Amino acid sequence: MRKRTTSRAKETIKEATTKATEAVKETVEKTAVKASEVIEEAKDAAADITKAPVVEEAKSLRMEHKVGERILGTDPKSGRPVSVKIGRFGPLVQIGTPEDEEKPLFASLLKGQSMSSITLDEALRLFDLPRTLGNFEDKPVTVGIGKFGPYIRHDNKYVSLPKTYEPLSVTLEEAIDIIHQKREQESQRVIKSFTEEPDLEILNGRYGAYIAYKKKNYKIPKGSEPASLSLEACLQIIKESEEKPATKKRTTSKKSAK
Repeated sequence: MRKRTTSRAKETIKEATTKATEAVKETVEKTAVKASEVIEEAKDAAADITKAPVVEEAKSLRMEHKVGERILGTDPKSGRPVSVKIGRFGPLVQIGTPEDEEKPLFASLLKGQSMSSITLDEALRLFDLPRTLGNFEDKPVTVGIGKFGPYIRHDNKYVSLPKTYEPLSVTLEEAIDIIHQKREQESQRVIKSFTEEPDLEILNGRYGAYIAYKKKNYKIPKGSEPASLSLEACLQIIKESEEKPATKKRTTSKKSAK
């Protein structure tokens, strides 16, 4: 009797274990299928969102904001787009794009012009620079905008255009006056020069007269009259200065607090 009871108990446990295992397998399979369906739905939704016009527009706006570009219109001469953007040396106008066969044209904005308010006509006028004003002393006078701002060029020399003048409106007469002013300043700056040694000049500086020679400056000894120095005297000052040992700067060490 006892053996029969034990045998039935074993069979009952075995059946229960088998049913439990099958139930677990079924649950796992259903969960896996459901998870797979959810993942596929998520992928489809993500693809739809990426293709949405709003997202594409947002990408475009983000890129436009990144480069700081604003389209002004079309150049009537070339038919290429005209835009304003931030360049290496500040705001500028660009005609064309890097993808064009012809290289883009660039022009810097004038002082007082703003990227947010400049018009197409104002932008196109910038490409009139540099412009030739006429001749002075049988040599052309031009005005333009360079790395350091507006300038006047004459006889291969550059003169900064004063802030009171505009490159697009300055006249030849005004430019000649500016050239004369620059020459007067230069004449006051140069105390003495030597035709036999063009690289050597005695100049007026912020802290007094000095000798300039081959892109180096040399102090004039106290008691010497700069205007009366000869070429030989200047070269001797340069030689003595070069022979002097370089003085080391004194360094003081801070005492550690006790």
